[in-house]
Amino acid sequence: MIVVLSGPSGVGKDAILERMAELEYPYHFVITATTREPRPGELDGVNHYFVDRPRFRELINSNELLEHAEVYGNMYGVPKQQVRDALAAGRHVMIRVDVQGAARIRQLVKDALLIFIKPPNLQSLQARLEERGVDALEAITERRSKAMDEINDAEWFDYSIVNHDDRLDDAVREVIGVIDTESEREPQRVFDI
Repeated sequence: MIVVLSGPSGVGKDAILERMAELEYPYHFVITATTREPRPGELDGVNHYFVDRPRFRELINSNELLEHAEVYGNMYGVPKQQVRDALAAGRHVMIRVDVQGAARIRQLVKDALLIFIKPPNLQSLQARLEERGVDALEAITERRSKAMDEINDAEWFDYSIVNHDDRLDDAVREVIGVIDTESEREPQRVFDI
């Protein structure tokens, strides 16, 4: 299945995916391309493919991206070939995108499973953004403001899961449970990517 994991910046999407990998849950994580600079500790080809704007334009023009968007002044895109290869290998495909990207994937891939990750509250989300230590206060305020709109968009996702503070494993179990239930329900999904 194609599984889209989305939610506001700082909600813990990466932490959920990393924990699923530690538990050896069988999925392929699509490494997105981006024009933003790597954050401390991020590696090219592991966290994202870090490319410049001209290279990103080449990816768009050659139709190599399933979806792409500009978010907080940087371009992000989902490479199609990774999705094709993982599906051909019989693996679930996990795509981590913002809400705008999830909406675009919903339009392009009707049978994709969309899971929205919510914070327990906005104060918790702000604290997480501050703890990351990568954004200025102005950027944190912008992300928190955008989060309010994104949380309102959660209604059109297939599932919403709250990532409570200090309960990451609960959120991970819920995500895995949803994927397992849905893959048993509709094992013959076919994707034309």
